[in-house]
Amino acid sequence: MSTRSDMNLPGLRLLGRGKVRDLYECGQDLLMVASDRLSAFDVVLPTPIPDKGRVLTQISLFWFDLLRDVVPNHVVSARVRDYPAACQPLHQELAGRSMLVRRLRMFPIECVARGYLSGSGWKEYRQRGTVCGIQLPAGLRESDRLPEPVFTPASKNSEGHDENIAFESVEERIGWDYAGRLRELTLAIYRRAAAHAESRGIILADTKFEFGLDAAGQIVLGDEVLTPDSSRFWPRDGYQPGGPQASFDKQFVRDYLERIGWNKQAPGPELPAEVVERTREKYLAAYKQLTGRELPGEYE
Repeated sequence: MSTRSDMNLPGLRLLGRGKVRDLYECGQDLLMVASDRLSAFDVVLPTPIPDKGRVLTQISLFWFDLLRDVVPNHVVSARVRDYPAACQPLHQELAGRSMLVRRLRMFPIECVARGYLSGSGWKEYRQRGTVCGIQLPAGLRESDRLPEPVFTPASKNSEGHDENIAFESVEERIGWDYAGRLRELTLAIYRRAAAHAESRGIILADTKFEFGLDAAGQIVLGDEVLTPDSSRFWPRDGYQPGGPQASFDKQFVRDYLERIGWNKQAPGPELPAEVVERTREKYLAAYKQLTGRELPGEYE
């Protein structure tokens, strides 16, 4: 069991460091490396979660493969031996937690699909009976299944939370043709993924995707896909609408931080060993249940 938090890879140019992923220039392509960093309430916590980056990468690869007949994706390879020569001495650091991907011109939109009423959608519904301006039936409870999945886009913000926006705003930003196609793809992917998750005893309540254009102008699915960091997964057993649900994600950490009264300002507090281990178990359980596989060996 290893931990990778802030990695600096000699010989590769770092282009950007997100809350979880680091992006490197790698010839004509890009190298995405998932660390074990964990953020909560938009603050990266000082305590990493062992194996988290490997879980996120391997779950994304599973979904990219499952969805390849629905939408093309940006993955070139996830095998270090296929990477450029500069990466070969870094096999141990990259194996299992990295992907060589094509460069894309990313759309400035988070493409969110919701099949259940939760999170910011539930908050808006209580206030106005809508989600991203979409009118929903009256009388729905928290965590209720929606009559049909809905597309609820959000703006990408460099700091703080992404902000829910109306579909008309998406049309203004990227054009009606791209907006319509992204909505269509988002809902198609959600339906396919939700059906698979359901067959594995998991409810996919909501999720978000990122798309870009490749050199040929084709819409391509990028970034991470259907991970516990980008999705709300609930165990089907025990699902009971009318309140929050148990979750395969970092909610366990959020609950702990709420209990200790942290002010949600940086720097975040260190996490105790039992919280780290329980969170690690949640991520590993999500991987195994969704894929039917054990997490590959550390340096495979």
